[in-house]
Amino acid sequence: MKIIDLEHWPRRQHFELFREMALPHFSLCANVEVTALRPWLKAQELSFNLALTYVTSRAANALPEFRQRIRGTTVVEHETVHPSFTVLTADELFSFCSVAYTDDFRAYMARAAAQVARVKAALLLEDEPGRDDYLFMTSLPWITFTSIQHPIPLPADSVPRIAWGKVFAQGERLWLPLAVQGHHALMDGLHAGRFYERVQALLDAPASLDAYEPETP
Repeated sequence: MKIIDLEHWPRRQHFELFREMALPHFSLCANVEVTALRPWLKAQELSFNLALTYVTSRAANALPEFRQRIRGTTVVEHETVHPSFTVLTADELFSFCSVAYTDDFRAYMARAAAQVARVKAALLLEDEPGRDDYLFMTSLPWITFTSIQHPIPLPADSVPRIAWGKVFAQGERLWLPLAVQGHHALMDGLHAGRFYERVQALLDAPASLDAYEPETP
């Protein structure tokens, strides 16, 4: 983790403008194509929902803006951020499920499946106190939504929110609504757009999930 030098940070004026707002988050929703992903995961006998937590985490971790967090008047940048997503329980409530992210797709999927089993057996509605290196996620597989607004505390935290909905077909192609909510003091639509581009690239080439190579800085 590193501390951002606000004095020389190009984003300082935007940070000062938006961090004082009562509701500083912005939210976007767009459809992403999952035509290639669905059959590939089915052939691999892998969870579609857990794969999406990996894909979105991988895309977010590639972008500094998704790893930055506000702590009072300070901004920190984590080396890695980790998904914390909702899991439906047997009594139709939900539990939080946090998984340590790793670039290794198969290792992540095994780790996530084990953690899902744990939280289904013992409902959990708290993340680890003092941590802000999360990506909050949820899925609504019953709804092909066009917008979503996540609850945020007041004062607002700076953890990005990611959500996806029900898969739908247009002709022979499959699509999924994907929403991103971020703190405007740290990111803009440009950064959300880059997130969507990275997500779609992974969805279009699912075999690449098994062949991760770190990007050259």
